[in-house]
Amino acid sequence: MPSFVPGLPDLPPDLAGPVAVELAKPVRDIPPPSALPGGCRYEPKWDGYRLVIVRSASSTRLWSKQGRDLTDRFPDIAAAAVAQVPAGSVVDGEVVVWNGSRLDFGLLQQRMGASPGRIGALVAAAPASYVAFDLLAAGGTDLRRRTLRARRSALEELAARWAPPLQLSPLTADVEEARAWFRDFRPAGVEGLVVKGASGRYAPGRREWLKVKSWETTEVIAGGVIGPIERPSQLVAGLLRDGELVVVGRSSPLSPRQAQELAAVLTPAGPDHPWPDRIGTGRFGGGRLSVPLTKVEPAVVVEVSADAALQAGVFRHPMRFVRVRADLHPDDVPGLP
Repeated sequence: MPSFVPGLPDLPPDLAGPVAVELAKPVRDIPPPSALPGGCRYEPKWDGYRLVIVRSASSTRLWSKQGRDLTDRFPDIAAAAVAQVPAGSVVDGEVVVWNGSRLDFGLLQQRMGASPGRIGALVAAAPASYVAFDLLAAGGTDLRRRTLRARRSALEELAARWAPPLQLSPLTADVEEARAWFRDFRPAGVEGLVVKGASGRYAPGRREWLKVKSWETTEVIAGGVIGPIERPSQLVAGLLRDGELVVVGRSSPLSPRQAQELAAVLTPAGPDHPWPDRIGTGRFGGGRLSVPLTKVEPAVVVEVSADAALQAGVFRHPMRFVRVRADLHPDDVPGLP
């Protein structure tokens, strides 16, 4: 998206795009305030696509974490960046799409596969929002060797003039406030927390930040397993949509104890089971590779622990088996909309 004006500040070559981003390594628990250099700073972990806004003297481009130019996928964010982000700036953040009061990864993903002619309709039907959490350059000056504390101050100054769809991600040094976010933001589809050291410099390609995913238990219907029914290695979970059992995800590998508990209550499926004989190894049972699916009678309810990342009601990441719920019937489990 051209925006050249003579005299505007330009960017160092390695910030002209694509831009290498800092990454986060997973941890199981929220770290204490002293866990990282300079003290921890806690932010929500948004369920979207990582997106870097690169606003040079001659153009405005949006780059993915993998180095893909996504400017044509998010023209609404690009237009907002032209209007509200000064030339010579590089902003790191996440692009999300809201569906009512919850983040909707499915609506976001529609942008990625749509033909160029459909993007305008998708923008009108489900506008994107951009949540900024770091500033890598301002006025053409590389800020990556400055502390997070200094970069955040510059970002807050920049974002004070913003209007939607650009917004500033919340940040706190108060671990109790972070715990409240971790709990209270989950219904909106926020995946957990990202934790950063206040005195840390921006380290492209390195996992010096931490991420903590929010998990809660829910009930699913056992529709199949990977492996033999007497020694299942993974649960393939289902939920009902308009009376039809659909795949909503699979579990992480079962421990021997979990496999024994599950196998004890499963029975082979009859000929009317709606699922195929093989299932893909990718998300939602897709992908090029497939493995045999052992179908079981969908009469067993299982409690699983799952994170907040959903797409059209389907879990995007593996679930954790918790226990068989012999006290529940499949009719007791809420179906998909």
